[in-house]
Amino acid sequence: MSKPYQQLQNECKTELGNILEYWSKNTLDEKNGGFFGQINHFNIVIPEASKGIILNTRILWSFSAVSNHFQTETYNDICDRAYNYLKTHFNDTSSKGVFWELDYLGNPINKRKQVYAQAFSIYALSEYYILSKNEAAKDWAIELFNLIEKHAKDEHSGYLEAFNEDWTPIEDMRLSDKDMNAEKTMNTHLHILEAYTSLLKIYDHQNLKDSLTTLVNLFQNKFLNSNNHYDLFFDKNWNLLSNTISYGHDIETAWLVIEAAKVLNDDALLEEAKATAIQVANTFLEEAIDGEGAVINEKNLNTNHTDTDRHWWPQVEALVGLKYANDIKKDEKHIDSSLKIWEFTKKHIIDHENGEWHFRVDKNGKPYTEEDKVSMWKAPYHTSRALIILSNNCT
Repeated sequence: MSKPYQQLQNECKTELGNILEYWSKNTLDEKNGGFFGQINHFNIVIPEASKGIILNTRILWSFSAVSNHFQTETYNDICDRAYNYLKTHFNDTSSKGVFWELDYLGNPINKRKQVYAQAFSIYALSEYYILSKNEAAKDWAIELFNLIEKHAKDEHSGYLEAFNEDWTPIEDMRLSDKDMNAEKTMNTHLHILEAYTSLLKIYDHQNLKDSLTTLVNLFQNKFLNSNNHYDLFFDKNWNLLSNTISYGHDIETAWLVIEAAKVLNDDALLEEAKATAIQVANTFLEEAIDGEGAVINEKNLNTNHTDTDRHWWPQVEALVGLKYANDIKKDEKHIDSSLKIWEFTKKHIIDHENGEWHFRVDKNGKPYTEEDKVSMWKAPYHTSRALIILSNNCT
């Protein structure tokens, strides 16, 4: 590996420490328990902001993953805090599954069962179990897997998006206001795949293997289109509803499918996933990188409108996806582009004044100050995961 890339790896490990320090020092809600639901761009805590399941599961996953990877007990208290808050406040002891949102005091205010949230809970609990060997965490992860399989798995293959509190059908299935109201989405399937990949490491069960195999095949044969992008929104019968390209999801999916094939120990699937990753990475480099070397957000093929904002998470997912592509097939363009993305990230995405990373910056590198540092969707998960992977071989 080149010296500039080795430097990137070393800098990633340092930046991982910076991110963990930020979240350790700024996000613990000592008054009401758990973690603050919102800290704004200027690092001002919004103490009465609601608390979302995605933020809280991603905190549990991130600190557990770092602890497992570096075999450190430094963050055990934070991991236990995150797990206990999930178990006490987000756990629906009546209808099962996890609630979507709580108020700042820990009372549920949105009890809908978003399958995306159930998947992230499995992901976090599986990682936490590896750290803690807490059998209750493992049992809960298995319970959530069975709930998804029972309620969300569709007769036409794949998984439905969302349900009411009691797992009955719901009309508005959207994950967020910006999303299309679709019965099946690539994003939710991606994080079910991610969750099942992690669960299989601690729960060797045939039903789980079969479901994960089906998911890999769905990504290879249903979501992946002929232009090397992953289609995003579908109805129940797999009719495509959108012609939007999400560049961050493209490159993230490519490497997550490889990881799923690895844990399945299926050589044929793995070779298919690797071949796809190269194709996706090549298309990504052609279409998603702007003049400064940064990753743009998305493109709508119907209107031909390109969203040139640079969000924080596609930058690091690109670094991981390009690393996987280069591991499969050495190519200087993978390394060169990675170095440019990292330089852009250091210059424009990392907030050197207030800490953490900007949610997004515009095409001129100017941050959107209305976006938060900590929120329902702004968590340490993308960054910590990527920086763990990227710093893995550093000196």
